[in-house]
Amino acid sequence: AVTVLPLLYVLAGSFATESEIDSRPFFLWPRNFVTDAYDYMFSTDVFIRALLTTVGVTAVGTLVQVMLTLTMAYPLSKRNLPGRTLALNVVIFTLVFSGGMIPTYLVVRNLGLLDSYWALILPLAINPFYLMIVKSFFQELPEALEEAARIDGCNELAVFWRIVLPLSKPIIATFSLFYATAIWNDYMSPLLYINDEAKWTLQVLVRQLTAPNADSENVLSQLDSPTFPQQGLKFAVIVLATVPILLVYPFLQKHFAKGVLIGSVKE
Repeated sequence: AVTVLPLLYVLAGSFATESEIDSRPFFLWPRNFVTDAYDYMFSTDVFIRALLTTVGVTAVGTLVQVMLTLTMAYPLSKRNLPGRTLALNVVIFTLVFSGGMIPTYLVVRNLGLLDSYWALILPLAINPFYLMIVKSFFQELPEALEEAARIDGCNELAVFWRIVLPLSKPIIATFSLFYATAIWNDYMSPLLYINDEAKWTLQVLVRQLTAPNADSENVLSQLDSPTFPQQGLKFAVIVLATVPILLVYPFLQKHFAKGVLIGSVKE
């Protein structure tokens, strides 16, 4: 109830009239269904641009982050890898300590990534906790399969691509969902690194609509009109920012439970 009721209230409010939202402090079913907020939202470039930006960053970012995690975890799962212990210690160190907001910002700035979509992807490209779980999963794969592939003439890249990845679908699906959810819901990164309002993501736009400040005046001024459904629009944009990532889960559900547990028991 604590989780679902706020979502139902926001969904109901997005289809309610402005007068009903102002007069009823809480409701789960509007008296009159109207789509004014959604009609207005999709009639302006502000929301469409923010939605496309968020979808693009999430898709590219998830692909980059999953591939980097897999390609780092696989060699670290080999006990005979030179320098493996040092590399694992470095990864474990980052689980406990981080550079912090200001040093990370300075690195992003000095790399020329400010106002770039890559600033939303690369600084958090590999989650060390996810990396350790994926490494443990790779260690549990039967070595006989890889040895058979090498006897058939496969090199390391071919073994990884043709043998390891097809066997890793549950864990790939699971951490793809984790990475995608984190990128989609990320608010701090675009707030810190993106100054161009045309590159704002949906989460930043939600923030500026629900708690506008001086930095958002230019964007919000584009929404001024006699038919501007101010309260309903806030609910509608929250729904727009929530529903797409919820719709992804059913497609990955069959892999989810197995992927979360696999690789998390053994070292």
